Amino acid sequence: MATAKEKKEEVKKYLKKLRADLRVIHLAVTDELKLPDPKEVKTLMTEMEDLLLVIDPKSAKKAKKKAK
Repeated sequence: MATAKEKKEEVKKYLKKLRADLRVIHLAVTDELKLPDPKEVKTLMTEMEDLLLVIDPKSAKKAKKKAK
């Protein structure tokens, strides 16, 4: 099992990547008036689900079961 410090670093890494990806999408929407590619949005949603698994594995598993 990961220590709290390792978990924190992993979460930071996920958040940095998500923030950068969302910033790119936001700029495309606001500056170019262009909607994001659906695949790109789906990828970001998957990454957010992965982040939830890192933060709270039990609640993430329950959420996945409800979604099915």
